[in-house]
Amino acid sequence: MRGQPAPTARVPLRAVAALFLERQHLERPQGQALSPRRLVRFAEDVGGIQVDSINVVERAHYLTVWSRFGPYDRRRLDRLVYERRLLTEYWAHAACLVPVSLLPWWRRAMLDYRPRHTGWSGWLKRNGPVLREVAGAIGERGPLGGADFERRRGAGGGGGWWDWRPVQHALHYLWMSGAIMVHSRRHFQKRFDLAERLLPPPADGAPSLAAFRRWHVERSLHAMGAATASDLGRYLTFPRFPPGTRRAALQELRAAGGVAEVAVEGQPAPWLVLARDLPALARAGDRPLGSRGTTLLAPFDSLLWHRDRVERLFGFGYRIEVYTPGADRVHGYYTLPILHDGQLIGRVDVKHDRPGRRLLVKHASLEPWFAAGSRRPAADWGPVDRDQALDGLARALGSLARFVGAVEVVPGRVTPARLGRPLRRALARTAGP
Repeated sequence: MRGQPAPTARVPLRAVAALFLERQHLERPQGQALSPRRLVRFAEDVGGIQVDSINVVERAHYLTVWSRFGPYDRRRLDRLVYERRLLTEYWAHAACLVPVSLLPWWRRAMLDYRPRHTGWSGWLKRNGPVLREVAGAIGERGPLGGADFERRRGAGGGGGWWDWRPVQHALHYLWMSGAIMVHSRRHFQKRFDLAERLLPPPADGAPSLAAFRRWHVERSLHAMGAATASDLGRYLTFPRFPPGTRRAALQELRAAGGVAEVAVEGQPAPWLVLARDLPALARAGDRPLGSRGTTLLAPFDSLLWHRDRVERLFGFGYRIEVYTPGADRVHGYYTLPILHDGQLIGRVDVKHDRPGRRLLVKHASLEPWFAAGSRRPAADWGPVDRDQALDGLARALGSLARFVGAVEVVPGRVTPARLGRPLRRALARTAGP
């Protein structure tokens, strides 16, 4: 085997940021229409599209796809997932849509979930009959969701196997261990069927645990372009490997020449990159901009999965304020970061007023460096043209309004206040007839 590669020449931080944007399919946001091939390629490159139930504007996975491809028919995405089964639901960072093409690798995690997930051991000992009954009911009458089991509760209203919590635990365990899969969603509630009825059985057995761990590291590095060792544990967070597991897998990849170490300007720790990605990293550093175009990112977008990394690369501190008490919120309840030409220039707190068919921009908060016309504090492509950026934001808001079925964008508070009038003018310029 080849020896460990020596550190390469220093690379600019903006090269790392640009390659990250490319791998996240944000090099030209909304530059191409959604197609089956592009959807699968996107999901393969990022590792998974996170699913979340919050519906202030639209569900997270719909928004994440919109950020890349612009307005599309959400029913078409549902058909690609739940009828053509190009993607399926499983746990990658959190609950995600993962490409079926990568399912053979995730089968290792499914098989290991059965004996190794010690958090289930006590429950399984106490609730074995529940597990068998739920699996049997799905086999006999599937597809079924949790509500179908609630209706089977005895007329006396007593406990037993059909109580809500044991059934939900059983469904989750059967799903995570690969016995059942998500067949569809009804009112966003999962409905399950036996795995063998939804997809053909794998032609080969599951990969070895060692091979899966190497693949897991490789997938994370591919999605991020370049990363620190600590980044690797914050991107694809499932499964939770024992301490030292990723480090051992990384050492194996480095010993085989598959991973190289690079020095990133301004960063004290070494960064890691797949050896095959070294030319792509060099090209990324030569770009005049990190990306071209403007879009908004869902709070659960894979670009934002590791928020400390986002701050290092983009100088942009972000938190999901839906979990913050109202009095402590700074920017708003459901804020979408604004990506313009590869730079995160602010965020907008938006809400879809469905009865009024309006997209409410409750608060647009622009970054101080952007408002001042200066350079951003991290990976830098120079000053941003303020008018062009506000026009891009206005177009992105109009695109989002069309996507969710709103006919009007209603601006609200702007921080700093002096940018309120320019933003309203931009909205007026880009408004449709």
